[in-house]
Amino acid sequence: MAVKVISPGLSTTVQDLGRPGYYHLGIPLSGGMDRFALRVANMLVGNDEGAAVLEAVFTGPELEFTAPATVAVTGADLPPRLNGEERAGWEAFPVRAGDRLSFGFLKSGARICIAVSGGIDVPVKLGSRSTYTLGALGGHEGRALMAGDELAVGAAGGAGGGSVPEALRRRPGSLAELRMLPGLYWHRITAEAGRRFFADTWKVAPEADRIGYRFRGGAPLEFVPREQPFGAGSDPSNIVDACYPYGSIQVPGGTEPIVLHRDAVSGGGYMMLGCVISADMDLIGQLQPHAPARFVEVTMEQALAARHDRRAALQRVRDHLGK
Repeated sequence: MAVKVISPGLSTTVQDLGRPGYYHLGIPLSGGMDRFALRVANMLVGNDEGAAVLEAVFTGPELEFTAPATVAVTGADLPPRLNGEERAGWEAFPVRAGDRLSFGFLKSGARICIAVSGGIDVPVKLGSRSTYTLGALGGHEGRALMAGDELAVGAAGGAGGGSVPEALRRRPGSLAELRMLPGLYWHRITAEAGRRFFADTWKVAPEADRIGYRFRGGAPLEFVPREQPFGAGSDPSNIVDACYPYGSIQVPGGTEPIVLHRDAVSGGGYMMLGCVISADMDLIGQLQPHAPARFVEVTMEQALAARHDRRAALQRVRDHLGK
C-alpha cells in the first residue's frame, strides 16, 4: 500500500507526536502542531495515537491511494473530497485503489491532519518519523512533500470507524485566548507594560510557522532601565544566552511577541516574558495570519488544571469511539 502525491499543497509534511529528549542538543520536538487533532485522526482509522500522519497547512494536498484503506481528516475546516465528492471532517471513511483525495477551500483554522490506516511508514530517525525541515531530519527525505513522491503505509492494526461530534472537538474562538505563565524575566518590564500586554488584543503576523508565531498590534513594552550585563546585546530585550522552553514568548525590541513552537531553536539571547501553557499550544497551530488573540495570565495551579482538562477531553473522545 502506498500514497502517491499528485499535488503537495502549500506545505505538507509527515508528523507524529515528535522526538522528545534531544532539545538540549538543539534538535527540537517537532511533531504535530495540533496534537489533539493528530491523536483523534489516528483513533478514527484504528492506528496507535502516535502514528505518523500528513500535516497540511492552509491548502491540502491531492493524494492517490494504491490499495484500500481507511482515512480521516481532522483539525482545520478544510473540506476533504474523495474523487471530487465532499466528505465530512473528523470522520473515518474508506478509500479504494485508485481513489483520489483532494480538498476544498479553507473555512477556519490553519492545519489538518490526514491519517491513513496503518500510518505513514517513513524511516524512524531519533525515535520519530516527524519532519524537521530546518534540519532536514525525518519525514520523507527531511523535507515537505513534492509532486511525484510516494509514501509507504504500514499494515493496518485496530478497527477504525466512527466520527467525532462538534462538542468533542476544539477550535480557537473568534478571539483566541492563550493562557500563559509569566516567566523569570517578567521583572525586566514595567508594571504598566505588563498590564497592557495582557489587556491588548494582538493579531497573528504573516511570519507564523512551525518554528514560532509572531504577534502584532499591541503596545510596545517598556523596559526597566539597567546596565546590560557582560555577554548580552545592546537591545533592552537581550540577555546573556539562555535556554528556550517550548511556548516561551520572546519580544525582540519590545515590539512583537513571538511564541516558539514545535520546531523552535533551543536557546538564544532574548528574554522570555513567560510561556504559553501546554494545553493551549494546539490552538496556536490553528491560528491564521491576522487572527486576533489575547494573552491571559494564569497560575501554575491553573496551568496544571488545564493540562488535566486536555487529557480528560482526549479520554472523552476515546470513550465516544470505544477505544
